Amino acid sequence: MADNKKPVDSLEPDKGRPASHLQDAVPTGGHACDVRTATCFVGDRVAFLQKIRAIAELFDTHIICFNSGMLAGKRHARTALRHAVRSFHNRSMVSNTVEMEALLFAAGSRQCSVAALFGVHDGENSMFVCCYPTRDGVWDTLTPLMMVADENRDLIDPHKRAYLMKLFGITEEEIATCSKDCITELVLERIALLEVYR
Repeated sequence: MADNKKPVDSLEPDKGRPASHLQDAVPTGGHACDVRTATCFVGDRVAFLQKIRAIAELFDTHIICFNSGMLAGKRHARTALRHAVRSFHNRSMVSNTVEMEALLFAAGSRQCSVAALFGVHDGENSMFVCCYPTRDGVWDTLTPLMMVADENRDLIDPHKRAYLMKLFGITEEEIATCSKDCITELVLERIALLEVYR
């Protein structure tokens, strides 16, 4: 890697390039983001995240690992990332990186300590992994670190529904005012509110 390469999570645009890769993608379109499910065992969280950052820098992209057990499906991950990218463009980020900003939105919180719970933890991890923007070769390079699985983690059973309600402060009254499967919509509403109240 060249010594003068701009860190992938830098807030300052690289003046040597016509536009940042974040500006090349459409932040609200979703087409530039690849989200996959994955599992892995993490023995050392800090070392694992350093490896993820090194791969992201190598491919000039962002890689965000969300704890799928705390998210209301892939749409939750995509929405959190979209808001993070919008914050980057608006220069309204409250964190130093797009990765942490996405975790903040996923958590619906301004506290990095809360957002960190929505990311990787020591032990067994079930994740939604986002690559933004998409880059050829990223997933092959991530293979030694995680097992990418083509499985549906969007289904929300009654246990997870109750967990998400508690996690995001959703009341039974709110659930009663909408359709049976509206928990995802209510969680995404909480994410949108975070942007409004910044």
